Amino acid sequence: MEINEKLIAEMVRQVLQSGGNQEKGASNSPQETSVKDRKVLSKNDYPLAVKRPELLVGPRGKGFDELTLSNIESGNVAFEDFKITPDALEYQAQIAEDDGCHQIAVNLRRAAELTKVPDSRVLEIYNAMRPHRSTKSDLLGIADELEKNYGAMVCAELLRETADVYERRKLLKGDLPTG
Repeated sequence: MEINEKLIAEMVRQVLQSGGNQEKGASNSPQETSVKDRKVLSKNDYPLAVKRPELLVGPRGKGFDELTLSNIESGNVAFEDFKITPDALEYQAQIAEDDGCHQIAVNLRRAAELTKVPDSRVLEIYNAMRPHRSTKSDLLGIADELEKNYGAMVCAELLRETADVYERRKLLKGDLPTG
């Protein structure tokens, strides 16, 4: 079977753009500095992969231009290098914000926080947030965990809001479903 290098390169770029989660303990980026508090990008920088590829750096410090088929074959890059970083999501949030898409920016910042949470835990939290799956105490406990263990303040606030809304709408575990 012949491998089309251009097709593989495009797939790699799409994976980098679409994201992935880091397991607990993985570093966010080699520079360990956050771009969150600095206005760096505007809507004119979109798409990043085309207009600002130098900003796309993987969790192990590999640049976007290093994510090639030959580097995969030689072992110079690994799966971890294709995972999205909090900085890349923050750049996307800045672009969305500059374009007036404030809710998308908030969602991207929540996603940036979740890169620090192990994938398996993200799925557990997702299931816990489904109606009638958790008590208010369960949801508030998850909020505290996100805040204390991962510094995920925006996600923690969402869980607290969810707990309050579920309580008002009778969607907590033990509440009888209506209808």
